[in-house]
Amino acid sequence: MPVLDKPLSELIKYQGINPRPADFDAYWDAALKELDAVNPNVDLIPSKELQSFGAEAFNLFFTGVGGARIHAKYLRPRHATKPHPAVVQFHGYSGHSGDWADKLNYISQGFSVASLDCRGQAGLSEDNSQVKGNTLQGHFVRGLNDPDPKKLLFRQMFLDTAQLARIVMSFDEVDATRVGAMGGSQGGGLTLACAALEPRIKLVAPVFPFLSDYRRVWEMDLAKDAYDELKKFFRMYDPHHEREEEIFTKLGYIDVHHLAPRIKGEVLMLISQMDNICPPSTQFAAYNAIQSKKQYLLYPDFGHEGLPGGNDKIFNFLSKL
Repeated sequence: MPVLDKPLSELIKYQGINPRPADFDAYWDAALKELDAVNPNVDLIPSKELQSFGAEAFNLFFTGVGGARIHAKYLRPRHATKPHPAVVQFHGYSGHSGDWADKLNYISQGFSVASLDCRGQAGLSEDNSQVKGNTLQGHFVRGLNDPDPKKLLFRQMFLDTAQLARIVMSFDEVDATRVGAMGGSQGGGLTLACAALEPRIKLVAPVFPFLSDYRRVWEMDLAKDAYDELKKFFRMYDPHHEREEEIFTKLGYIDVHHLAPRIKGEVLMLISQMDNICPPSTQFAAYNAIQSKKQYLLYPDFGHEGLPGGNDKIFNFLSKL
């Protein structure tokens, strides 16, 4: 078959090459302590956008780190009589939480569903970040030129995923021991981050995750499309690559392949072997770092696109909750 990346025999052993900051664990431990101190001030506002006999729909707003108001769609079974499982969902880069109706398959299975709007993307969440440097285009480089690595926008987004999971777990109708996470591309990266930062997540279903092993993307000359902002950042701020090691090390704070060892839940990852947006080696870097029970489902002939049967596989996997 055609080869975009390393052969599978090497991919299944690949550990990633993006630098890991020396204080990585301290950085995220401090971030979680900051999150602990935030009063989320949760508002659940009934939505009239979905007319369903089986589901109640709400706009869920909460306060995230830094004071931004974050939005998620929240649906729960209308006639549930005891605590039930839930799933938190994360969308692709630049997108939003999707239509209300596309979550009803999980409602039919007795789940509550919470679908996040990422800060500053197409949904209703706020982006109130104040950083030095370019904010014209690109979220994973937002804050990269600020001296304080706590200003990285994806630090706040990763914490938003954990906070949403915590909020859902706190609801009376939800069994906190039966919560899963899912998403594709950016949503796949956020799924891994969520499960790493909220280790009570029981089942984890990422699809071709973004935000993994940035230096490998650069090495493969694939800093385009979703990773295009990396090339633009170098062109604007480091045209001679004198700061290359510093830049990739700072990106290491928000590299999900470094967060993946914190995951405790069982993982099913869908991997596309001809993916030229999120290269398969970067997907395997995250997968191979996971220490908990795991399996991957490989699509050898597919790129960054719909994966036949993938949604069914994930639905059946999460239904174990």
